[in-house]
Amino acid sequence: MAWYAYCICEKQSFPELARHRKPIPLEAVTGVSGNQVFLYPASDLALIVSEHNPEEQYDQKAGVDHARVIADCFKLSTVLPFRFGTVFNDDEALRRSIRSNQRQFFANMERLRGKAEMHLKVVVDDCCREATRPVLQDCVGKEYLSSLRENATRQRERQTKARAISVQLHRMFAPLDEEISCRRTEAGKMLLDIAHLIDSKCVERYQNKYSSATHILKDCRLQLSGPWPAYHFVHKLIRPCHQAPIATPIAVSHEVVGAV
Repeated sequence: MAWYAYCICEKQSFPELARHRKPIPLEAVTGVSGNQVFLYPASDLALIVSEHNPEEQYDQKAGVDHARVIADCFKLSTVLPFRFGTVFNDDEALRRSIRSNQRQFFANMERLRGKAEMHLKVVVDDCCREATRPVLQDCVGKEYLSSLRENATRQRERQTKARAISVQLHRMFAPLDEEISCRRTEAGKMLLDIAHLIDSKCVERYQNKYSSATHILKDCRLQLSGPWPAYHFVHKLIRPCHQAPIATPIAVSHEVVGAV
């Protein structure tokens, strides 16, 4: 039987697994395509899976369902999310992947236990009034070099401004860890996408700091979502399993979840 995988949890978080060695239903939780979700015991871990039909086609709703199952499990346990669309062809492939990567799974569990992810989107006016121009490939000499210099200068200015904002936010929120990306939107704004790893007990304090930040950073528009499972902070496997390469737990995009 093929299994669709959502995440890895701590077995101890599900007392009903103490007497079972085979998959058992996770009550009141349905997965992609409305399928029943199962707890699949594997050593001291529990995989959250549902039966997979190779003919199923996954759409955007399936992505939302995938994230919802992970969020439900996060209420009960530390979770290591699987990439949307991860499938194990049979029980042996699933067990083999767990055995091959068990040490890394346990290390991630230990590192993320009691932690949560908060997600900030920061929209700010682009410091460069003009959009980055395409490099003039058909030109030569001074015109070509001038095009390269202009683009490089604009990129440096954007990076400098993004770095200054991210440093200011880091000082305000003091997260345990962070992941930051920056891009220019079609509307001519700069968008900073920031994930902060915090202690789960400090969510309310973080939200209060967010309220203060919205008043301090008047030139920025901030949006907050969370707490989430630590999507951005699940380390990639050091030793990937060749038999099931798509089974590497990695971050699930908040865009799929529709968070902000």
